[in-house]
Amino acid sequence: MNEVQEATSPATSLSGPATCVSKVELRVSCKALLDRDTLNKSDPCVVLMVQNNGQWIELDRTEVIKSNLHPLFAKVFGLDYYFEEVQKLRFEVYDIHGTHSIGTRDDDFLGGMECTLGQIVAQKKMIKPLLLKYGKYAGKSTITVHAEEISGNNGYVELSFCAKKLDDKDLFSKSDPFLEIFRMNDDGTEQLVHRTEVIKNNLNPVWEPFKVSLISLCSCDEERKLKCLVWDYDSRGKHDFIGEFYATFREMQKISSGNKVSWDCVNPKYKQKKRNYKNSGVVILSDLKLHRVYSFLDYIMGGCQIHFTVAIDFTASNGDPRNSCSLHYINPYQPNEYLKALIAVGEICQDYDSDKRFSALGFGARIPPNYEVSHDFAINFNPEDDECEGIQGVVEAYQNCLPKIQLYGPTNVAPIINRIAKVAAGDGNIKDASRYHILLILTDGVVTDMADTREAIVRASYQPLSIIIVGVGNADFTDMQILDGDDGVLRSPKGEPVLRDIVQFVPFRDFKTASPAALAKCVLAEVPGQVVEYFSHKAISPMSPMRELLTPILSPVATTPTE
Repeated sequence: MNEVQEATSPATSLSGPATCVSKVELRVSCKALLDRDTLNKSDPCVVLMVQNNGQWIELDRTEVIKSNLHPLFAKVFGLDYYFEEVQKLRFEVYDIHGTHSIGTRDDDFLGGMECTLGQIVAQKKMIKPLLLKYGKYAGKSTITVHAEEISGNNGYVELSFCAKKLDDKDLFSKSDPFLEIFRMNDDGTEQLVHRTEVIKNNLNPVWEPFKVSLISLCSCDEERKLKCLVWDYDSRGKHDFIGEFYATFREMQKISSGNKVSWDCVNPKYKQKKRNYKNSGVVILSDLKLHRVYSFLDYIMGGCQIHFTVAIDFTASNGDPRNSCSLHYINPYQPNEYLKALIAVGEICQDYDSDKRFSALGFGARIPPNYEVSHDFAINFNPEDDECEGIQGVVEAYQNCLPKIQLYGPTNVAPIINRIAKVAAGDGNIKDASRYHILLILTDGVVTDMADTREAIVRASYQPLSIIIVGVGNADFTDMQILDGDDGVLRSPKGEPVLRDIVQFVPFRDFKTASPAALAKCVLAEVPGQVVEYFSHKAISPMSPMRELLTPILSPVATTPTE
């Protein structure tokens, strides 16, 4: 990758799986860096570190800017911001030698700064002095960090630029042009949006397409001025100015109508001095692609219903429900763990289902009238309609069911996953975002049919479905972590990977002393991202018109957040 430009990386999470959080973009620049090089100036790069369990871990880094003590970096750091967490960051500036490697000598370290993401977000623009080891100031060196929130209903644009007949600034070869785009802010400042790669020895460069959020490009204001500069690259950092032009996002959109969009690249000094001067070349926007990025709330507010199903383990390892030691014992004064988990998760899910009717299933029991073992039965014993009225209806069906069944085994959950996946598949065949499913499986032990369960989950990952598994009791649930894709990609016995990570597993004992809200927050944390990921993969937008930014130009395509 050229030292002037490194592509913007995808948003990076500081806190594990994505939830319904705010996305933040950070941009950095430095002033008055220490000059560590003998023959020319330092070649700076900023490394972003995050503190995790007391240890500093590198999260990302900027491009290297050659021979520059006042660098303005094009790289954007994308982060998830959590209001409820202290997210400690450290910015370290290094003088880079060779191929983008961080040196080990003290001379390579130009200074660092520590803060929290919350502090940056609160100030929006933070300027801090850079410190060397032992708290010593790095001269007058400072680092500036800008923060911008990337809203859920934001979009992004992919732009492709080229140029024709640029001025030749070199004596023995042609110019090595690159393009910079700056957003003009309301306070008169300029914010670097993008810096292209350098095209060597070419007066008719074609730069690589790049993607940028509409918030970053123009603050979602079509008329906001963009200042565009074309330079001839110099390895010593003394780039030769070729010319400039001003544009707006509204002008750029004319390309979508098939019109050619181009600007004269003008050097103001030449324009003043040369009577017949026209331009120093022409910059052309050769392609523009717009995409809408929908959030979880876009789908929910657009009318997407989330259907909640609970599946309860009735295997004999739970103990006789009549015995107070049983996990299924009905204590009139305190709900058992099955009920606590059911109510904690169900009370949240019920807000997203307008008819408040929930499917309630059981597995691992002998059921009337013939008392044959079933791994997929309605606990209200109505095979034609397994739904109950509200969460309270599920609770009552569970309590009424216990005296009528015989706890047995084994712990097979694949049949229920396949059943709900089949229902979800029917909804998935409807090409709108009208319905999504959550299956809550409550079990006291490791599943017996692990191979079949893995196969069922792989198949289900193609459907509008998320699966939550809560381990009840004190069993060793180590093997259950296999089903949760956080530690690696789940695969079927034949090696086929899941399309999406749709399973979240937690042992209930981890939340025994916590509030029900804590359990619900944990087990439901990944659902918003899973909902968006499913509809994005299917390129399905929310059903009803959402409040739009830049309404006329955004294509109705649901897509995952991108770099």
